[in-house]
Amino acid sequence: MSASFLRAARQPSPARLPASVRPSSTLNMIALGLLALSAQTQAQETPNKLGQVQVTATRSKLDLSQVLADVTVLTRADIERQGFGNLVDLLGRQSCVELVRNGNPGTNTSLFLRGANTQHTLLLVDGVRMDTQSGSGGAAWEAIPLAQIERVEIVRGAASSVYGSDAVAGVIQVFTRKGKRTPTVEIGAGVGSLGLVKGDLSVSGAAGALDYALSLAQEVADGFNIRKVTNDPAYSPDVDGWRTHSVNARLGYQLDAGQRLELVNTYSSLDSDYDASAKPKVGVRDRNLHDTHASRALWSAQWNADWQTEASIGDSRERYETLSNNASTYLTETQVRQYTLGGTVKLPVGQLNAVLERREDKLINSGLLPTTGGQVKRHQNAVAASYLYSNSSIDAQLHLRHDQDSAFGGINTGTVAAGWRFLPGLRAWASAGTAFRAPTLYQSFSEYGPKPGVAALNPERGRNTELGLNWSQGDSELGLTVYNNRIRELISWDSSFAANCVSTYGGCYGNLAKVRLQGVSLQGETMVAGLRVQGSVDFQNPRDLTTDKLLGRRAKKHASLRLEKTLNQWSGGLQIQAHGSRFDDNANTKPLGGYSLVNLDLSYRVNSQVRLQANIDNAFNKDYETAKGYAQAPRTFFIGVRFTPTL
Repeated sequence: MSASFLRAARQPSPARLPASVRPSSTLNMIALGLLALSAQTQAQETPNKLGQVQVTATRSKLDLSQVLADVTVLTRADIERQGFGNLVDLLGRQSCVELVRNGNPGTNTSLFLRGANTQHTLLLVDGVRMDTQSGSGGAAWEAIPLAQIERVEIVRGAASSVYGSDAVAGVIQVFTRKGKRTPTVEIGAGVGSLGLVKGDLSVSGAAGALDYALSLAQEVADGFNIRKVTNDPAYSPDVDGWRTHSVNARLGYQLDAGQRLELVNTYSSLDSDYDASAKPKVGVRDRNLHDTHASRALWSAQWNADWQTEASIGDSRERYETLSNNASTYLTETQVRQYTLGGTVKLPVGQLNAVLERREDKLINSGLLPTTGGQVKRHQNAVAASYLYSNSSIDAQLHLRHDQDSAFGGINTGTVAAGWRFLPGLRAWASAGTAFRAPTLYQSFSEYGPKPGVAALNPERGRNTELGLNWSQGDSELGLTVYNNRIRELISWDSSFAANCVSTYGGCYGNLAKVRLQGVSLQGETMVAGLRVQGSVDFQNPRDLTTDKLLGRRAKKHASLRLEKTLNQWSGGLQIQAHGSRFDDNANTKPLGGYSLVNLDLSYRVNSQVRLQANIDNAFNKDYETAKGYAQAPRTFFIGVRFTPTL
């Protein structure tokens, strides 16, 4: 099957890590530590996360204790602890998430949630859908900077009955920084190894009914050599750097106590060096240019205590170009526009949500069929409804949705879920749902898609079931989730479809593969002698049912453990990530070794206005790979300061 692969990286050297932190021993250590969390019950020292509100799972505000899915919420404090990298580096430390990268943080990146392909996870930025319609599709994860983000919500499991296409494995929603009523200025700056220099500035406040927020950020790095070749005198190593800048603006107006207008605009630009061949030629510089833009206009109205509505228009644009010595070698542009009208009504028993939605996709790409004129469009119209019920011991949800696509017709999806608090602090829950992903416009209308007169590609379809058990007491939590997700009619590149396409290259796209994503996820946190302990262990079996092979670049075991301590003005943390061995290909003929990483962070609060930060990532300088032929970042250092002056 075609798994939206990236190109690859060097075989890691296990000898570079001490035996005590090699992948196998580290995975076992983290698993044993998590199983012991249930024995630890301390006095509550920080707010319990179950008091937080989550909106992504149901498109409405819901307390975490009532969400019937495996979810994670990352706050601004989690984001500011990150020293190296971008959004995917933060996500890669979370349960059920693996990332694959072609070298430095600016190169092509895939995110595998529960072992699913990168295009099977929906990315939203302030409710705006981010998706490219070139190739196999999916979000441009490498193009989302951290500096503008206020909060991240991760929802694992099929969610097409709430969001439509793409949410086969889950949804990740990014919320950009918002303004405060009190005028506020925040400045961040730092320097690090690999020639890293970065800074950000945010200004927010309000004047009467008007509120505003503006954030600017920039990052520049010399980088490192991402393609290493040994024993070849003709090889000429180079250094591959990256440069990013981003802008986020938010303007709100409170019409009255219950009605609000809001405009949000986010733009980021990425210029990253890469190597187009395994042996870069002297004097040749290859670059990726990646521009992303997300904007949304929103009108929200609280008509009374029981009735709320929202109307919005969202627009996302992605422009991706590759250059060699400043000459363009490839260019593609995607636009996704979405019109949404939704409402929430509280009933005497439960709550009803309803959504009307229209999605419009546009692709400009030189690889499209000549009859298209280099650009194609399509649209989907959808209607969805959800019923949410909750009392002291029972939670239940029903989600139904119908999408009508201009290319392949209609498709229905649904999810049913229920939870039971059968003992104080203990809750069991279960869910079953269906999902789909529409073919990309490139898959449907390029020379490698079905030629005129041949049946159109079908959407990829998923069927997911999962069981969960959650325990919480005081400041301790433990969660266990077992899932089984079958995806059929995956769109694959295969020679058997050659007669259906215009190109004679040797193959084209068609619905062929079937995969099964099974796994068990264990997450927990507690306080031990004033030390906060957080961790996760994932055991998964992402497998191609046609060949009975493991899906490439996905480990059967991976885990994360974080230890954190606050003492007066000091706060420090140690994080260990461990990933088991994998294969670089779906045929399982090119092995990739496992690896473990150790990351350290330390901050010092000088006063109410100034905070200093230091990070060491990949502290043992592990030489590893997530894709064969591409090196990953060595040990990196970062020192920064955050300044919030009193106005």
